Amino acid sequence: MSPQRTNTGRTMVEDVLGRQMTRKIWTGNFEKAMPISFQGFDLSAILPAVFYMFRFGKRRGKGKFIQVFGGTEGTLNERRRNATIEKIAAHLSSIPSLRGFNGEIEQAILGDLLLCFCLENKNRNSGRTEQIQRVAPVHYMASWIDLPDKVVNLRYVPEMIVAMLADQKGEHVQLNKDDDRTWFAVGRGFENNVLMHAFHQGITIRGELASRTSDRFAEDDHVGIDQLLMIRLAQQIGEAPDKLRDREGENISNQRPIAEKAARHFSEDIRRFIRSYADQIPRQTLVDMLESCVAIGLTTILTSMCEILFEWIKTGAIPILREQHSVPLFVDCSHGMDKKLRSLTEESFDDFCRRFEKLPVILMSLRLLDYVAIYDRNLSNLPISTKPYATDRLNLLGDLFHERREESKAIFYDFDRKSAELFEKLKEEYPEITEILGNYSTYPNHVLRLAEALTVLQGRENTQTNLLKCLNSTLSINQPNGIAVIRKTTQRQAHTGRKTRDARSLVFTDSVLDYLVHVHLLPSGNSHQFRSLSLKEFIHKIRERYGFCIDEAPPGMTISNELLQTNRAILERRMRDLGLLAGVNDAESMKRLQPRFKRAENNDHDIA
Repeated sequence: MSPQRTNTGRTMVEDVLGRQMTRKIWTGNFEKAMPISFQGFDLSAILPAVFYMFRFGKRRGKGKFIQVFGGTEGTLNERRRNATIEKIAAHLSSIPSLRGFNGEIEQAILGDLLLCFCLENKNRNSGRTEQIQRVAPVHYMASWIDLPDKVVNLRYVPEMIVAMLADQKGEHVQLNKDDDRTWFAVGRGFENNVLMHAFHQGITIRGELASRTSDRFAEDDHVGIDQLLMIRLAQQIGEAPDKLRDREGENISNQRPIAEKAARHFSEDIRRFIRSYADQIPRQTLVDMLESCVAIGLTTILTSMCEILFEWIKTGAIPILREQHSVPLFVDCSHGMDKKLRSLTEESFDDFCRRFEKLPVILMSLRLLDYVAIYDRNLSNLPISTKPYATDRLNLLGDLFHERREESKAIFYDFDRKSAELFEKLKEEYPEITEILGNYSTYPNHVLRLAEALTVLQGRENTQTNLLKCLNSTLSINQPNGIAVIRKTTQRQAHTGRKTRDARSLVFTDSVLDYLVHVHLLPSGNSHQFRSLSLKEFIHKIRERYGFCIDEAPPGMTISNELLQTNRAILERRMRDLGLLAGVNDAESMKRLQPRFKRAENNDHDIA
């Protein structure tokens, strides 16, 4: 549906539902289910924003990157385009602390180092004259660089991560007190936050804790060239960005996703990994593995949320914690080299995507019910909290949806009346919408029928496309540290000829394998040794925790035992090549995982 038709349709909806209600429901999001915007984002740009929010306890606002490196003349877009690697290298070469880069060749080398370690061009283009789009999380001081310049472009993902890791109560994430017991303290500096502590080498706080200029570099400290370049970039900017001051507000929402079990697993994984390996793994490898951790965690949360909402639409209830499970997806361990395995994992992911594309109608149903529940006197007075988890709220909406509450009768009558009124408004220009609104046999539920019609009127392709972009982003698709790849395929159709489509397949990159092995070798309790873990146990654990199927078929799929064993054998060979597996013979019990890196000796672990 064209944007013009969509806007016209929205105006007609406003005439029936009212401007305020339409404004609330005319979106693709529902933060009580998952507090992000279902659109594409750059996963690799998330961590610098997370550093900032942990440091200051506020959402990041405007900084001075464009002002310092893009100049002060011209429009904002022109100044953004002026802030290129070439310009930044020329600027940095003139400061005393980076002597030796004055010549043309030397500046080219400096520019390449910046592009390799610290900054990335728009669309990941190469060259030194392209517009810069993101900053890499090689050091805490990356948080001083406001890329992207609007934190909302990260779709509220940093806010959700901070809320999950901080694990507080209340409406918003608050600054921690000195005596708070937490691994991820907010606004308390570096020593009380394991993530910040891992990335703050050479930086101390001098002056007021809340000051945006109090982070200082100790010039006699030893840091890597990648970290030093990031520090010099930040020093030229002079101060951390201001807190967000627009209408969205500076506070970090404490809303968590309803996929509570997956969220807990993510928080546990990142904490244990950082505490054990931050000082042991080379910085560039650590960043790649950490981004693989984030990709696995966010993807599992998103897919689990989807399955939970499909259960909600059937039963009206959110599954309790022990009944929440990861979505089983087949993994191609050959990374596309074996065509049969690639075809199977694409089939597995296609099955999930067909379900995933139905999610917008469920989200619209939730938004409709949530809006009317806010203004129903009986429902609004119920003592139900929505933060940090909105499980009880969604259970209430489920009771309304399945007509288990007395208030459902009036709500359904009102929705049916509005559907009839909307039918009359749209029947001349939007026959496809009125066909849905008048189809009581296919959509006997008044909420679901109205939700379906409104979703199509919004532009079903737009809502589905945005959802898939969000999924691609969490997967870090086609990236060296991601967990999926995508390719264009062509299908022959009887009436429309050839049609191309995106085929996604779940894969294990080397970075993902490295991360999964190292985090699962960590022991429970206070032991400083690695746990003994066989290949068979490892495959079972990642199936249970993340839904990754290696040597068994996901439910509903038929895969020959020969192909399953081939997939397992490829995984085993790759792990041996990476130095992650040892075994003196073919006995399963003798195939044991081994780490490439040692863990820190002074850390204990309190979670299994």
